[in-house]
Amino acid sequence: MSLYVMKFGGSSVGDIERMKRVAGRIADKQDEGHRCVVVVSAMGDTTDELIDQAIQLNGQPPAREMDMLMTTGEQISVALLSIALNGMGRSAVSYTGWQAGFRTDETHGRARINEIDPRRVLESLERDQIVIVAGFQGMTVDGEITTLGRGGSDTTAVALAAAIQADVCEIYTDVDGIYSTDPRIVKTARKLNEISYDEMLELANLGAAVLHPRAVEYAKRYQVKLVVRSSFNHNEGTVVKEEASMEQGVVVSGIAYDKNVARISILGVPDVPGVLAQVFGKLAEEGVDVDIIVQSGVQNEKADFSFTIALSELAHAKKVIEGLHSELPYREVTSEDNLVKVSIVGAGMVSHPGVAAQMFEVISKEGVSIKMVSTSEIKVSCVIESGNLQKIIQALHTAYNLDTEEQAFVGGPKDRR
Repeated sequence: MSLYVMKFGGSSVGDIERMKRVAGRIADKQDEGHRCVVVVSAMGDTTDELIDQAIQLNGQPPAREMDMLMTTGEQISVALLSIALNGMGRSAVSYTGWQAGFRTDETHGRARINEIDPRRVLESLERDQIVIVAGFQGMTVDGEITTLGRGGSDTTAVALAAAIQADVCEIYTDVDGIYSTDPRIVKTARKLNEISYDEMLELANLGAAVLHPRAVEYAKRYQVKLVVRSSFNHNEGTVVKEEASMEQGVVVSGIAYDKNVARISILGVPDVPGVLAQVFGKLAEEGVDVDIIVQSGVQNEKADFSFTIALSELAHAKKVIEGLHSELPYREVTSEDNLVKVSIVGAGMVSHPGVAAQMFEVISKEGVSIKMVSTSEIKVSCVIESGNLQKIIQALHTAYNLDTEEQAFVGGPKDRR
C-alpha cells in the first residue's frame, strides 16, 4: 500500500458541494489501495474575510491574536471534510497542525517549522483511518499557536510527507499542473509533464503562484516526489522531481512574472568601502528583501546604484534610506513603481549559449527598454515597464517555441545564459 499526502487548497473546498467532491476524490484514492493523509486550507475566502473583520475592529491587530483567529479557518475545513468522509462510511479523523505534531519557532504570522512529531498521524494510519490535517499552522514549545505565512498549507503538506516518508505528495489546485507560463495571458501555454526542483524553485521565487518556494525547498531537501494536479478533473498533473527528463532541444521550460516590483535609486553616494554594506545591512535589519542590485560608474568620487524590492515594501524602504542620510550623505533618492519582472527559466540554459541574448533581442524588437537584468545558471530576469507585460510574455513564449509541442532554439554564440 502506497502512502499518499493529498493537499487541497481553499478553492478546492470553497463550498459544501466542492467539499463533497474532494471527499469523493479521497475515498477513490483509498479504494485504489492507498493510505491517505490529507492537508486542507481554509474554505474559499475565509482567511481574507477573517483578516477584514479583525482590521474593522483594530487597524493594527496583535500578531498573536491574528494567528489565533486565522487558524480557525483550517479547523473548520478539516472538521467538515472528516464529517463528510465519515458520512460516506469511511473512518476519518481530523487534527489541527499542533495535534499532528508541528512545532514552530515563535514568529507569529510567518513561523518556521522546527520539527514534526508525526506519531499521532502514524497511529491513526495504523488504525486504517484517513487523516485530515489542518495546513498553515503549528505551535511553539510554549504552547503558542502560530501560522506559517503565505503558502503555508503547501509547506505543511510537503513537510508532513517528508516526516512520514510518504510515497507521493499531491498538491490539488484549480489548475491541472505547471504550465510554461500563465495560461490567462498566453492561451497557447502548455502543461509540463515534468519539471526539476531547481526549475520549479526558480519559477516559484520569480512569481509563479502554483507552488510556494518554501514547499519546493522542503521537497528538494527531503526528495519528496511532488505532483501538481487539478481537484476538478482527473488529468495527469506535473511531476516535480530531482532530474526532469529533457525534451530534445528544450532550453526554456517556463516564463514567470512578478508585478510586485519597485526600483529605488540612490544617487551621488560617496565611493568609499562599506557603503553598500551600510545600506543593505540596514534594509535587512528592517526586514526589507532586496532583489536585483546594479551600481553604475563612478564620477567625481560619487557613485549611483539601484535595486529592486517588493512594491509593497517601497514606502518602508524609502523611509529606512532617508533615515541614513545623516550618516551617509547622498544627493537624492528616486523610485519607480510601474515595473514588472519577467523571467525565463530552464535547466537547458547551462549548456546552450545565447539564451539571454535572444531574450534581449525579443524584448528590443517589441520596442521595450530593459531597466535591469539578473541572471543565474538556469534563469534570466529583466525588469521592464508593467504596461508591456502581456506582449513581452507572448513574444518570449513564441520565440522559445513554448506554444508548440517541439521547441527550437536560435541563439548567439557568445552569451552563456
